[in-house]
Amino acid sequence: MLVTLTGGAGAGKTTLALALAATASQAPVRVLHGDDYYFDTPEHGVWMRDEAGIPRLDVGDPRSVEFGHLNRDTDTALATASVVIVDGLFARRVTPQISCERFDVFVDLPADIRLARKIQRKCLRDGFPLDVLLRNDLQHRRTAHEEHVEPLRNQCDLVVDGNAAAEALAQQIWSAVADNNELV
Repeated sequence: MLVTLTGGAGAGKTTLALALAATASQAPVRVLHGDDYYFDTPEHGVWMRDEAGIPRLDVGDPRSVEFGHLNRDTDTALATASVVIVDGLFARRVTPQISCERFDVFVDLPADIRLARKIQRKCLRDGFPLDVLLRNDLQHRRTAHEEHVEPLRNQCDLVVDGNAAAEALAQQIWSAVADNNELV
């Protein structure tokens, strides 16, 4: 079975993926993180120059994700694991070749809370410059979210509230998966 977790940066997708993996009734479980599949050379993906003229990958654009590699890794994981969980801004776009049950989840969280979480993680914990993060959010990331991430909400089987505890959301998702499988 494939479970995807889509939503904005800071919505809690990775934390939820780990909670889902820990509470899955079937084993083995494999988790793939969409952040591991961004292109890393300017020949691929969407690159923009920052204020200093340095090219930076636009991680808010799905064309910056190496979906061919992610799809192959998803197929490999599906061949060996009972459950594969893919989390990422664009996880709903994963298209494995292996036929499997699939359940797509959109993790919803208001933009201001997502921004606060990004500040905590990137700036306070990792030392990223706050002014750069805020400028990027105001000038680009909000628009990219509305254009590329938000439309995926309507393609998902379930929308969950990212404010809830990951363990509670995992229970909600596994219950919805079970209900969905009974309907099939």
